[in-house]
Amino acid sequence: AASVGGRLATVTVNKQQYESRGASIHALSLHMQDFVKILGLKHRREVAGKSAIFSGEHFVLEETDWYLLNLFRLWWHYGISFLRLQMWVEEVMEKFMRIYKYQAHGYAFSSLEELLRSLGGEAFVNMTQRSVAESLLEVGVTQRFVDDVIAAVLRSSYGQSVLVPAFAGAMSLAGAQGSTWAVEGGNKLVCSGLLKLTKANVISARVTGISLHSSGEPGHGWRALYQVHYESTEGQGSAFYDMVVVTTPLHPSRSNFTFDNFDPPIADFPGAFHPSVTSVVHGYLNSSYFGFPDPKLFPFTSILTTDTPDLFFHAMDNICPVNISAAFRRKQPQEAAVWRVLSQQPLDKQQLKTLFRSYYSVQVAEWQSYPRYDSTKALPPIVLHENLFYLSGVEWVASSMEMVAVAAKNVALLAYNRWHQELEKIDQKDLMHKVKTEL
Repeated sequence: AASVGGRLATVTVNKQQYESRGASIHALSLHMQDFVKILGLKHRREVAGKSAIFSGEHFVLEETDWYLLNLFRLWWHYGISFLRLQMWVEEVMEKFMRIYKYQAHGYAFSSLEELLRSLGGEAFVNMTQRSVAESLLEVGVTQRFVDDVIAAVLRSSYGQSVLVPAFAGAMSLAGAQGSTWAVEGGNKLVCSGLLKLTKANVISARVTGISLHSSGEPGHGWRALYQVHYESTEGQGSAFYDMVVVTTPLHPSRSNFTFDNFDPPIADFPGAFHPSVTSVVHGYLNSSYFGFPDPKLFPFTSILTTDTPDLFFHAMDNICPVNISAAFRRKQPQEAAVWRVLSQQPLDKQQLKTLFRSYYSVQVAEWQSYPRYDSTKALPPIVLHENLFYLSGVEWVASSMEMVAVAAKNVALLAYNRWHQELEKIDQKDLMHKVKTEL
């Protein structure tokens, strides 16, 4: 990444910083919670706002200030689908939370499949192979609820349809249902803070390749050595390491470095990444487009959208700065505000004119955001070679800050356990029972 934090980035509008992506963290993200505590960071003050789902012609679902009225509307439109959804998501999350207990006891997994099996058996592995739509219809959620609500949530989080795998879908829906939070000053402070805390020697350079070497004779202290090649503003360089963790996605659309001297060779993995565009616009919302001729009456701060061919954006939010003072208040709907618009293509002038009556500035960030989940069903490996590990494969299970933190902890434990030959701590079966007896 060009800067520490990668996809966690901010943009500046009127001397205030705003999250351009990686904007919210789920309440059950225990590693992220832990990092914030260790670093002495604070949770950002919440500013209330209401959401709605737009079909391109009208709002199919609107949130109100009254919890019971929201429940009644959901029931009126969709029967008990939302309850079935909640039960399904809660069951997945309850099993997923086991990972924290396993990791606290030092257990690690050498493949994503083994990690998933330890949490939820074959059912969890199968959830990476079938769509969220299929899984929800199976538990009695209606097609209409999938088309209106599930599609809108997945468009706003992954920019993709209800064909994303069930596990990735469950994680995304957990974030939409549960309470979320963000870090005061910007979520990227977690990355820069942790890096500083480790006192790591950071080389500001782009890695171009890794080549395999060895020290010692076979059978007499032989071990693998990895030469990491890089280029920086000062030219090319390289260094030798006993252990390497690759954190950049190794897929053709993202990867641009090579592996040399490995047998069998390490190739790019199948699959592609999904392009996303974030436009941060400072301007006056065109509320008429959403059916509110009087902008003063527009009540929503977050607009999700259904999967409609004519809709050129996935979601838009009236966003608050990363530093929120006690006196801060949201702009009134008729005032100029900062909106974050998520889309697949950059917005043209006509599209901006559709969404905004007028605007002062537009800042656009194009990025390869998430795996394109329909491009492959295969999960990448974690172990590429003896002490060469791959972190980013976890994004093909589900992609979020917490999932990457869970994967990083797993790789750290796996590397440690392999190095110290503590093999009983790797890929253990029936861990729930083992962990209980260890307490």
